[in-house]
Amino acid sequence: MNEISSPPVRKIVHVDMDAFYASVEQRDNSDLRGKPIAVGGSAARGVVAAASYEARKFGVHSAMPSVTAKRKCPDLIFVPPRFAVYKAVSQQIREIFAEYTPLIEPLSLDEAYLDVTQNLKGMTIATEVALEIRAKIKQVTGLNASAGISYNKFLAKMASDLNKPNGQAVITPKNGPAFVEQLPVRKFHGVGPATTEKMHQLGIETGADLKQKTLQFLVEHFGKSGPYFYGIARGIDERQVKPDRVRKSVGAEDTFSQDLHAFEPAREGLQPLIEKVWGYCEANEIAAKTVTLKVKYADFSQITRSKTVLAPLPAIADLEDVVNLLLAPIFPPRKGIRLLGVTLSSLEGRLPAAEPQMRLAF
Repeated sequence: MNEISSPPVRKIVHVDMDAFYASVEQRDNSDLRGKPIAVGGSAARGVVAAASYEARKFGVHSAMPSVTAKRKCPDLIFVPPRFAVYKAVSQQIREIFAEYTPLIEPLSLDEAYLDVTQNLKGMTIATEVALEIRAKIKQVTGLNASAGISYNKFLAKMASDLNKPNGQAVITPKNGPAFVEQLPVRKFHGVGPATTEKMHQLGIETGADLKQKTLQFLVEHFGKSGPYFYGIARGIDERQVKPDRVRKSVGAEDTFSQDLHAFEPAREGLQPLIEKVWGYCEANEIAAKTVTLKVKYADFSQITRSKTVLAPLPAIADLEDVVNLLLAPIFPPRKGIRLLGVTLSSLEGRLPAAEPQMRLAF
């Protein structure tokens, strides 16, 4: 009787550019090199989209209000974002990926999963593939990339953070379960502040704590995410790298540490969410005509407000206009706001060319 051979262990690489927007700006302007810079607006309602490593030493990070960032780092230099340039560099990086594998799943302009189990170069060692890709990115773009290598997407993503910047790390099948056990759940990719808080209330502080919970318990408390949490607690993640994901919508949301009661703080809180969903659309060359704003109040009741425009939104500024339009009538709110979210839908397969044009009227 012939034995059934088990499928080969997958080799997944997660490539993540280091301080991507800020690094592009420092590359293109020598006066900014070695200095703390933040890509984003410096105005009162501005938000940091990306921070250089020099700025991060002062505690400046993405999604931070610009006024807070300036307070932490008085010498911080603000640079307006140039999304057309970032997209062009991202395309260069994507072309390098394509030399190694067709199985590329972009997450945003600056990161992607690659399945290199069977790669176009015939290379058998995934760490060598990652080294080559990072070297080629440096050669072509002048920018540094970090990488994580593992047998599934979750662990590859976690590994890419271990030796940043300009490094890489591998988590093997032998080491995967033990790595997860010692990891605080707040550091799990896909576990946000609200879920972290809920896990802590249930006595789940680490991967080892999570592993102790039954599948039934996790489904009961976390719904459809329960099976995913059950798997990753054991170092198991069966999700495939999907290069042609057909999505009906793309969204992002955030739970705030303190309830919001005024328009400006709410608008500041939405800016990183806007930039996140816009970056995803640019990376995947898709466009949206429908914008949905999600608002969850302190009592956990929630509302959504949507607007559909006639043509796909051509620029991030137009998305900001629609979000403002949806947000303004909510104020003053009947209760404090604990969560805000932005979702784009009515997606089409191509993003309009980034070029100067008139702002859309709504």
